[in-house]
Amino acid sequence: MWKELCKEIIACRACPRLVAWREYCGKHPRRAYQGQSYWARPVTGFGDLEARIMICGLAPAAHGGNRTGRIFTGDRSGDFLYRCLYQVGLANQPISVNREDGLEVSGCYITAIVRCAPPHNRPSPEERDRCLPYLVRELRLLDKVRVIICLGAFAWSGMLRVLRELGYFRRPAPPFGHGVEERIGPYSLLGSYHPSQQNTFTGKLTEAMFMKILRRALRLANVQM
Repeated sequence: MWKELCKEIIACRACPRLVAWREYCGKHPRRAYQGQSYWARPVTGFGDLEARIMICGLAPAAHGGNRTGRIFTGDRSGDFLYRCLYQVGLANQPISVNREDGLEVSGCYITAIVRCAPPHNRPSPEERDRCLPYLVRELRLLDKVRVIICLGAFAWSGMLRVLRELGYFRRPAPPFGHGVEERIGPYSLLGSYHPSQQNTFTGKLTEAMFMKILRRALRLANVQM
């Protein structure tokens, strides 16, 4: 069923603005990626289908996941994320270059609220809502997930909508914050700043801060690495 869902995601053309942007980026690569073939389609989730930990971001980067075809791969955010996952034993290597680089994750699954790269990393509310049913279905299939790390406020609010669709909700909705922890239904939600260059280069998010989130997730999920 997961493979069928992935096929549906990859074939999706529901948001004209996102389709146009992802394909434009594929035809106009950055100088560093000249000559490379871009994925330029929606990007599926990646990881362990038996995972107890889910990590949810905003969307693929225009010249990261939209280029490589794997979430958080080929950009600075992914470099930061997988380096940290490696340090806690959730990834077999600290490098994320392309889909054939040998990277594997164990105990966690990585996904996003929106599956296409949006202009300026800002999906519209309508684009978010068209994409959320994929995440609802994904979470239903990943029935062992018990901890969800939301990378940024957009992922946090999107995940709250997903959980409400699954029948779990809180009133009032808990606000996002780095290190915030909330129990909603069978899930523990953990908030973290997104590992974007804007956050990691300025020190708003450090590896030590993110490692603390990951170790808390491991304890909550009772994952033995």
